[in-house]
Amino acid sequence: MVLRSCIILLCIMTFHMEAAPRMEPWGKDADMATISVARCECRSCPPSPMNLAAQMIIRFHQTVISPADGPRSNYRPSSSQYALDAIRKYGFLKGFIMGCDRLMRENDDPWVYKKCRLSDGSILKKDPVP
Repeated sequence: MVLRSCIILLCIMTFHMEAAPRMEPWGKDADMATISVARCECRSCPPSPMNLAAQMIIRFHQTVISPADGPRSNYRPSSSQYALDAIRKYGFLKGFIMGCDRLMRENDDPWVYKKCRLSDGSILKKDPVP
């Protein structure tokens, strides 16, 4: 029984790998920005407990820690808002991964993102949730 289940799972994974588009894992940021991400269209589903907990932690960071520590993000929206929007749009796991990816790209290096100028004259990278 276990052997049959393993064979079926192996066949399903092989079919899925062949159907998925092939991309290099270390592509350019411009290539990675064109990836379309499937999302849940069900708006009546209640958010999961992990989703709610992550949103509460991010909101705590935005309201308590960030004002005391000062703004540090080079992006618009900020990285915490990006993670919050991604978790709300794609669910906890995918949103958390997208937020971590955004934090890893948080630096002063020039990238391929559109720029936006703030009223104080500073220039930030514009990278909304896809």
